[in-house]
Amino acid sequence: MRGARAMSDSPTPNRGPQRFPTTHWSLVGRAAARANVDAGAGKVALGELVRIYLPALRAHLIGPMGIGRDRAEDLLQGFLADKVLEQNMIAAADPERGKFRTFLLTALERFVIDAHRRESAAKRAPRGKLLDVAEFGHRAAKRYNPSHAFDRAWAGEVLNEVTRRLRAECEGSQRAHLWGIFEARMLLPIIDGAEPPSHEALAEKYNLPTAAHSANALTSAKRLFTRTFRAVVAEYARDEAEVDSEIRELWEIFSRPAA
Repeated sequence: MRGARAMSDSPTPNRGPQRFPTTHWSLVGRAAARANVDAGAGKVALGELVRIYLPALRAHLIGPMGIGRDRAEDLLQGFLADKVLEQNMIAAADPERGKFRTFLLTALERFVIDAHRRESAAKRAPRGKLLDVAEFGHRAAKRYNPSHAFDRAWAGEVLNEVTRRLRAECEGSQRAHLWGIFEARMLLPIIDGAEPPSHEALAEKYNLPTAAHSANALTSAKRLFTRTFRAVVAEYARDEAEVDSEIRELWEIFSRPAA
């Protein structure tokens, strides 16, 4: 349990130098093979997988499954210790059967339902104390896609990585004004509902000759964002067709109103 908790405590909001892995499926392979000679690399890979997906799994427990935050944390730790660490369920993941995050979500749901059944049987408690197993199991069996809460948390992880890289590239190439204008005109209005400043104000802030220069900088930043977004998605999609499909799905998720 201590090992699982240590992995799950890795910071997610501010990754610093951390990056998405080269490809998620190669990361999955390294994590699943951690018992082999290169055990150290396997443990690092497993910790990275946990860091990436834990926020989405937590959101699913607290949101659609209606589990309290403290109980959700206990279940997550149990899932990591029993299924991920002890039973090495990662080795059963197969890219031909669908997305890795859907594989993880399904495994978590089954773990939670089984845990509730065991606890209810031990306590002889009425059904529904944690969640209505029959009702949730029926709904889970009929759907094949992750929940909206899970989707939004995952999409947020992707967006965080895209914006981190975009900012680093702009600042590293002495074009910090591109990031500043993109953040002010695009990100903050979406995230915080902030009123976007005028291009005149931004031109003055970043010592640009005219408002048109600010508008041009925003266009350049949008191109960089699109390129970076695609690069991040390409690191865990299997091929170009899946990259295109995943990008469409992520934009659909971003367009949904928050619950």
